[in-house]
Amino acid sequence: MQALVYKSTGSWYQVKNEAGEEFKARVKGKFKIDGITSTNPIAVGDVVDIDKEDGEESIVITNIHERNNYITRQSPHNKHLHHIVAANLDQSILLATLKDPKTSTGFIDRFLVASEAYHVPAIIVFNKSDLYKSKEKEKFEQIKNIYEKIAYPVYSMSISEDAGVNEVKELLKNKTTLLSGHSGVGKSSFINTIFPENIIKTQEVSGWSGKGLHTTTFAEMFDLPFGGKIIDTPGMREFAMMDIEPHELSHYFPEMKTLINDCRFNNCMHTEEPGCAVKAAVEENRISAERYVNYLNILATIDNKKW
Repeated sequence: MQALVYKSTGSWYQVKNEAGEEFKARVKGKFKIDGITSTNPIAVGDVVDIDKEDGEESIVITNIHERNNYITRQSPHNKHLHHIVAANLDQSILLATLKDPKTSTGFIDRFLVASEAYHVPAIIVFNKSDLYKSKEKEKFEQIKNIYEKIAYPVYSMSISEDAGVNEVKELLKNKTTLLSGHSGVGKSSFINTIFPENIIKTQEVSGWSGKGLHTTTFAEMFDLPFGGKIIDTPGMREFAMMDIEPHELSHYFPEMKTLINDCRFNNCMHTEEPGCAVKAAVEENRISAERYVNYLNILATIDNKKW
């Protein structure tokens, strides 16, 4: 019987078959050693085959279908391993905020690189627009201009004032969407606007640190009442560039990718090399200087062993 994985809590998986029946299933032992390099052999969004174990009532996952795509982060337990956040996605939405807490463009760019690397179309949504004063309004317009110029859609909303929320919901219709972002940006509150029974716990931003408090422990998928699915993820502080080689990084910055063949050297890293088309574009304001700095910062964090 075929089923879809809705939640993973480590050793157990919540799955639902095509008839809408839900089961609690576990993985057969061999799945954990069959050449799977991530810390979790099965992820939310995976299509699997399930069966009843001989002589027992428990349900076991016997096969995992090939994934269309997936997105990963660094394992919280081992920085050298990756953890698959979700699989078979139509799009990803990064929920960001300009204050309480502040989302850096560095974090945004890591999210976008991860989405590009795993072939997941990305959208940026800024929540808490009701908190904006003139400084934040100006900053939002600057950020919106930077990302829309390179074809990333950028939206603004305020859940507390119900502004722009329906526009974002429209983006979700009949698609499987990964919803991500720092803790405290309003992921749980947004999901609760879709489900009147408030299925997700919410917590306020910590006053003393200005950082969000974790409310989601495991990724979990929900069927949307208007069609489609949304996957809520744990509040992530960082995305890891686990599978990206240093020389590949610029391929995941769309504005750099178009210029790579114009560099003097075909192995140009766009750092110190002469005749670099990317650096020239930065100097001429054709590429955002902030994005370029974020590129350099990400490049510096990629494991030196890969050089």
